[in-house]
Amino acid sequence: MTGITVMGLGPGRIDQLTKEAIDHLTGVGELYLRTCKHPMVKDLPAHLNILSFDEIYDASSQFEDVYAEIVRRVLELGRRPVGVTYAVPGSPFVAEATCPEIIKQARELGIPVRVIEGISFIEPVCTALGIDPYPRLVLADAMELAMARFPSFPPTFPILIAQVYSRQLAAELKMTLSAVYPDEHPVVLVHAAGTEDEIVERLQLYEIDRSEQIGLLTVCYLPPMGNGSGFEDFAEVVARLRDPQGGCQWDREQTHLSLRKSLLEETYEALQAIDEGDPQKLSEELGDLLLQIVLHAQIGYEEGDFNMRDVLQGIHDKIVRRHPHVFGDTQLRDMDHLLANWEKLKAAERKENGNAEKSLLDGVPAILPALEQAQEVQARAARVGFDWKDINGVLAKVMEEINEIQAAQNQEELVDELGDLLFALVNYSRWRGVESEFALKGTVEKFRLRFGYIEKKARAQGREVSQLSFEELDAAWEEAKRVIG
Repeated sequence: MTGITVMGLGPGRIDQLTKEAIDHLTGVGELYLRTCKHPMVKDLPAHLNILSFDEIYDASSQFEDVYAEIVRRVLELGRRPVGVTYAVPGSPFVAEATCPEIIKQARELGIPVRVIEGISFIEPVCTALGIDPYPRLVLADAMELAMARFPSFPPTFPILIAQVYSRQLAAELKMTLSAVYPDEHPVVLVHAAGTEDEIVERLQLYEIDRSEQIGLLTVCYLPPMGNGSGFEDFAEVVARLRDPQGGCQWDREQTHLSLRKSLLEETYEALQAIDEGDPQKLSEELGDLLLQIVLHAQIGYEEGDFNMRDVLQGIHDKIVRRHPHVFGDTQLRDMDHLLANWEKLKAAERKENGNAEKSLLDGVPAILPALEQAQEVQARAARVGFDWKDINGVLAKVMEEINEIQAAQNQEELVDELGDLLFALVNYSRWRGVESEFALKGTVEKFRLRFGYIEKKARAQGREVSQLSFEELDAAWEEAKRVIG
């Protein structure tokens, strides 16, 4: 009769078919398969006229197009007086893109639908692995992961990755997983689970694309990494620190305001690690900085103002919105065009948030060191065209400010002109692609090292630096420059 019957063929053996499925196949003469590439096909009842949609796979390279065409054809076949029986590997609702869409559209069109369940690949895979999927097993798709740049699940959960159908796909999958998992992380490949050809292969992550057994029925299992390796674990630790029952008294007493100094200090310590070129120290300092961020998010949640989801969602949406040339169709010519477009997007955001009259420069934090503030306000003004035409104008401005310092008549004028000179020098740094704050910090550090050399030399002579003559100081300074640089 008219209608669509969707059924699951199970993992691969004929004896794994449900009784309902066997009874149904006995009473029909025709069976449409999503694909004939399934171990059970050869054992299906001989009276069946078996057809498949494999030719659609051959005609298109996009799985979305393939699935859409299969859905269209099944719906069309379901309108026939005899209806249609459409069978898929495993279960109709586990790792199966076509069946949910067929059923959804069929119901909207008023086409009768029947679902005959089948054993999914999950049951025999879990049996082969000797694991219970409850309560944390995550199911992922190999194609989706291979196209990603970062795994979309916490590494502290066990992961089952379906449809690792080729070594090329396994290689791409490995690249994504390597963003989080170490190369030596244990991995299990299960091939043809639940069939007489089942193979369980235990490897390390870096080896998965070397397996000779990979095929259409290959599944990859990643055991969880240790506690503490996922962001969620860390958020739980911070929440526990703030727990009124059993938490830490010091952490419970902290507020956004009391943590302000710590946030600033941790930021500067991370910057120092960058300056020192110490990756291990930078990793540690970034962890300290992350603690401050998660603490603030936890306090925001407790006070009902915002939570970590708001923080993550907000920055995610902002980054995507401000990068239409990456996440959209916008074409940008060069860096200047990119920065100008950035400011246009931010202006549109201000208008949308009711801050259309807000200055372009209001977003520069007043707490920044003066050199950093100067360079940032100059850069923002330049993005909207307020800038010198070439570096000659910048240098001329520096010389002009030097002359005005020399012409200053009193302390008030001198302070004002010195500020103008520093501002002009920062502008020159910006034009030359130099961070003025870090340039000055480098010079200060160099001075400290050289002066320390002079102190050490004086102590070696049993004297204090203050006891050295100008000539001795000058000679020691030149020596320090040669020794230290």
